[in-house]
Amino acid sequence: REEFVDLYVNYVFNESVRKPFEDFMQGFLRGCPARKWKMFLPVEFQTALQGHTEIDWHMLEKNVVYRQYTKLDQTIRNFWTVFHKLPEEKKKMFLAFLTGSDRIPGFGLEYFQILIADAETENPDEAYPFANTCSRILFLPR
Repeated sequence: REEFVDLYVNYVFNESVRKPFEDFMQGFLRGCPARKWKMFLPVEFQTALQGHTEIDWHMLEKNVVYRQYTKLDQTIRNFWTVFHKLPEEKKKMFLAFLTGSDRIPGFGLEYFQILIADAETENPDEAYPFANTCSRILFLPR
């Protein structure tokens, strides 16, 4: 029985996916040659590809650039007060809304900036915040 289980597990996790994995690896190596990524430790390579999952939200706040706002404006202070009270999952959902990803790119949070700008709507009480994900801009109505 033990031999059967070992052979079955080997088939399911190794043999049955060998050809698709080899095809994937060939395509991956065409776009990212092994000599370029072998200098990374596995965890560093994972971070470079997937980004950081642990986020210092206060560092993110510190790195924000404001347009038509200052960090002392009441709207901005209210925004950050509410933001920091959110659970981690909701903060990551906000980051995904703003940037298209719930992770910070591999180059690190200290270099990651977002911009908060006034939406400049005629009636701010009837407007919703919206984002430009390509430029990482949050348009926040007053």
